[in-house]
This record gives sequence, structure tokens and C-alpha cells, in this order.
Amino acid sequence: MRLDQLPLNRPARVSAIAWGELADTAARRLRELGLDEGVMVEALHVAPFGKDPIACRVGRMTVALRRAQAHAISVEALAA
Repeated sequence: MRLDQLPLNRPARVSAIAWGELADTAARRLRELGLDEGVMVEALHVAPFGKDPIACRVGRMTVALRRAQAHAISVEALAA
């Protein structure tokens, strides 16, 4: 499943990131934030009407991701 499809408040682990789908600056930003395979993530909030951004917990940080960026991140949902 993709991060943009992950139900809110459901912990997950990043299984893959389609770096080729991201702009260079977006990919660099995600790497600087520590987003990589194996990292724990959780979708916390989605903007009204299904638009950008999506607030996600990455490790201990809360970051805002665009829907296109979240779509490039594959996750495996964990038991709550």
C-alpha cells in the first residue's frame, strides 16, 4: 500500500520508495528528514477534501508531505 492510502493513526514501516518518481529536491528533502526503507511512519492528518498536505510522523518527527510524495512511498501496515 502507498503512504497516501494508509489509514490515519495506523503505524507502518516504509518498504520501498520510488525515488525516480520524485523531483530531485523532493527526494533530497525526504532523505534529509531520514525517510528511507525500514523507517516507521504514521499518517496523522489529511487536509480537507483530500488535498495537500498529509501530516505524517516519521520516527519522532511530524512532517508535511505532498500527496504525490506520499504516493511514491510504499508501506507495510503494522498491527495497531
